[in-house]
Amino acid sequence: MGIGLSAVIGGLAAADLNHLVWIVPPMGASAVLLFAVPASPMAQPWPAIGGNVISAAIGIAVGHFMPPTALSAGIAVALAIGVMSLLRCLHPPGGAAALVGLFVGGSSSFLFPFVPVGLNAVVLVASAWVYHRWSGHTFPHVPAPAQPAPRRDLPWTVSKADIAATLDEVGEAFDIGAEDLEGLVRHIERRAVARSYHELSCADLMATNVISVAEDASAEQARALLVKRDIRRLAVVDATGRLVGAISLRELVRPAQNVGSAMTPAATAFPTTPAIDLLDRYAQDRVHSVFVVDAGRHPIGVVTEADWLHVLTRGLN
Repeated sequence: MGIGLSAVIGGLAAADLNHLVWIVPPMGASAVLLFAVPASPMAQPWPAIGGNVISAAIGIAVGHFMPPTALSAGIAVALAIGVMSLLRCLHPPGGAAALVGLFVGGSSSFLFPFVPVGLNAVVLVASAWVYHRWSGHTFPHVPAPAQPAPRRDLPWTVSKADIAATLDEVGEAFDIGAEDLEGLVRHIERRAVARSYHELSCADLMATNVISVAEDASAEQARALLVKRDIRRLAVVDATGRLVGAISLRELVRPAQNVGSAMTPAATAFPTTPAIDLLDRYAQDRVHSVFVVDAGRHPIGVVTEADWLHVLTRGLN
């Protein structure tokens, strides 16, 4: 529809001004950029309009002084690229606009870059604006504010200065703005963090020095062990070493004959259990420690809330 509208309006103007060309071929390439990759720096209104008009004017100028030859074609396109870069309106179809201007050359006036080239470009950009408003995209493209970076003191955090320095070091031109690139990096960082958390297993986080107490031990023994080791919860095991429960100072407030009579059920997981599954246990079941057990239900590790907080502070804000 955008190309069709450009052709119709260009045709009306060409008929009034006795022009034979009602739409120039570079508009087809401009449409690809404007409608398919509207976030590209080369697809913004100034490059789309200015790049085409300026390049066509350069082609016309070269055509007035030189006949259409291989040499003049190279000169026209090279000048177009240089001037577009200088004026910050680099637009790939501008190279084609320069050749079109060269070929019409001396047979056309300097009005050609404006009608039909400029008119075609303006109508096409207006059509793209309407289309992207209707489809929910932003055009002209405005980079979304980059989300705050993870903690700045982390050595692996990518900063805006790192991005700028890397672009300078690579020395290549990329069809993406620095602000958009930073936004992408932030999203990539967060996806990588989320993925890594899902890939973490209880075996990756657990502490293996599980402190346990026998179920037939006295309440005083359990209390002394909790205070001495400065931990919140003990694993309670039977004579075969199997986990049968857990106990903390809260359960030992009331008098008890032994640990077995005061213990509560233990929160358990297997070494292969995704560590992120423990978050619901901490939040909903109000547990502070999850004991990791093997197939025989022998405790081989423990993952506490503190262990998870340590992981979170490594990668999140």
